[in-house]
Amino acid sequence: ARFSPVMSAVIAMARAGKPVMGICNGFQILCEAGLLPGALMRNRNLDFICKNIYITVANNQSIFTSDYRQGEVLKIPIAHGEGNYFADADTIARLHDNQQVIFRYCDADGAVSEAANPNGSAGNIAGICNEAGNVLGMMPHPERASEALLGSEDGKRVFTSLIAAVERVLAV
Repeated sequence: ARFSPVMSAVIAMARAGKPVMGICNGFQILCEAGLLPGALMRNRNLDFICKNIYITVANNQSIFTSDYRQGEVLKIPIAHGEGNYFADADTIARLHDNQQVIFRYCDADGAVSEAANPNGSAGNIAGICNEAGNVLGMMPHPERASEALLGSEDGKRVFTSLIAAVERVLAV
């Protein structure tokens, strides 16, 4: 998919500072295209995982998370076989130092632990952004948690945060 003709436009948009979001396979593509560091590998148990999990907002200063509280716990579904985020130790440290870790897997109380990590992701990372903050990749599916009928509205604010950011730019 990173070689798809549309990717040149996606890369140009990202480099121009426009918002770009990749969910699940989209996160994988953003990493493969070099827009985000790291890679997504097979889940540690080699199984496809499809269930509701919990993530915590690690950075609410992002254009994608401004409608959340720092440390807020969200119930959001995952559905993937290759959701195990991997990067070398220096990259992981840089992501933390630069506040690029946006979401982390946790339990219902917000505790980040190995037991709460569904796929083996380094540091329980569920979502990251680029250094500029305009590109987000995340494995959980916020679009599947945007209506009460779906079992959770916790993902909706990813989109309302982004809409608010775009409206601020347009108001200038």
